[in-house]
Amino acid sequence: MVAAPAPLRSRSHSTTPCVLLTGFDPFGDAAVNPSWLVAEALHGRQIARHRVQVAQLPTMFDAATKRLDVLLARHRPALVISLGLAAGRAALSLERVAINVNDARIPDNAGAQPIDTPVVAGAPAAYFSTLPIKAMRQAMLDADVPTEVSQTAGTFVCNHVFFALMHRLATAPALAGARGGFIHVPLLPGMGTPSLPLNTQVKGVRVAIRVALVQSVDQRLEGGALH
Repeated sequence: MVAAPAPLRSRSHSTTPCVLLTGFDPFGDAAVNPSWLVAEALHGRQIARHRVQVAQLPTMFDAATKRLDVLLARHRPALVISLGLAAGRAALSLERVAINVNDARIPDNAGAQPIDTPVVAGAPAAYFSTLPIKAMRQAMLDADVPTEVSQTAGTFVCNHVFFALMHRLATAPALAGARGGFIHVPLLPGMGTPSLPLNTQVKGVRVAIRVALVQSVDQRLEGGALH
């Protein structure tokens, strides 16, 4: 099992446009969260003339969005991608839509278990990702990274963060022009099946960031679901 990462030191690059990449802390009995290990591996990278700034979010409904708000205000990113774990999935999942509902089957790390509550009261029912997810998927597949378009981010903390992010990007004047979305990652080998090696996941997210930065209009490719 991979050891838990040490805290990251913040870096000041005020003249370089920023990509904010977040992952979650370990959840439940797990020693690590792959979403954080993937994010950590990309900290400080320069991609398409943007610097990747990463941060860890707590797997807690309220605390995660409070932390996200602090990060958005501090970094004023041009692009935001949040990563989360989706055990049982065999590919990196580019999430299409965030919905305005919390419906937790299990408690979060703080013991909270909201059921049928809005993420943001009075906000729209849903937001679409503003990332070019079809173009990202094609580039990731071309790089031999298993990737899919997902039609649901669930109703747990991942969707909570995804919706909160998209609402902030849609409504905060200071974030005008910034784009964002959410990617679910699989388990790592040794954590269960199906799984993907860490280096494959890191490569996929790196490719995803590059495409999101250089391509504003998505490709018209098949990526739907029958059920």
